[in-house]
This record gives sequence, C-alpha cells and structure tokens, in this order.
Amino acid sequence: MRCPFCGHEDSQVKDSRPTEDGAAIRRRRQCEGCAARFTTFERIQLRELFVLKSEGRREPFDREKLLRSLSIATRKRAIEAGRIEKLVSGIQRRLETLGENDVTSKRIGEMVMDGLKGLDSVAYIRFASVYRDFSEAKDFEAFAGSVEEVGRAE
Repeated sequence: MRCPFCGHEDSQVKDSRPTEDGAAIRRRRQCEGCAARFTTFERIQLRELFVLKSEGRREPFDREKLLRSLSIATRKRAIEAGRIEKLVSGIQRRLETLGENDVTSKRIGEMVMDGLKGLDSVAYIRFASVYRDFSEAKDFEAFAGSVEEVGRAE
C-alpha cells in the first residue's frame, strides 16, 4: 500500500478489525519510509459497477462520491457517521446484486432518496432539491409539503 504522505511503496499493518456494519476491514498501517500512520479499508466487491450519467457518459462507480453527497445532505444533522456509512454500504451491495454492470445515476439517486426518507426528513429534502433540480422556490415548497416528518431512531 503506497503511503499517502511520502509515496513510499511499503507499509506494515499494525491493526486490523471489521467495521461496525461488518462490510469492510479497517486496517491501521505504518509507512516503512516515513513512519506515518494511516487507515485503509478493504471491502468485498462483487462486480465492477459503472454509472450511466443522464448526458450519456459512463464512469466507474465511486463509493466515496456517494458518501460525499450524503455527507453534504446530512451536514449539521444529528446523524451518526456510522448510519451514513451503513446506508452507503447497503446501496452499494444492492447495486452489486442487481446483476448488471451498468446502473443509471437515476436509479442510484432513487436508492439514496429511499434511504434518506427513512433516516432524516431534512436531509431527504436537501438531497431532493439537488437531485430533482428544483428551479423555483415553489418546487421546493411543494416537495417539502409532501414529506412526512420522520423520527431519527437511534
């Protein structure tokens, strides 16, 4: 594993343990070049996924991009990072078990909407405002009025 600090090719695993949801292995590593410590995650990948964008482009599925989108939607909300990580893992697992290598961005967006709807109504509305591309305040108001308040079960 290449060191993110100095670029040295070799590192030593100091600690390994499963993540909370059991979907990955978290490894603490130490660079043999500069002695810096960093964390890596190892996940099962059932198939290589590609996202078909609405304008016709095809790009590899990026788990981190999905995680960033959800982090933006849930910013300043009382939602544990582990719950967001679990949502992303669930979406990725569902995509991998579809049996298709190419998945539309619309399908991924709908899965995110479904997940956020049961997690936090404000995050759901935030994500929807970007995903559904609200162009006027009345679009936002109409959508927000149709959303039922959901409790954040702990």
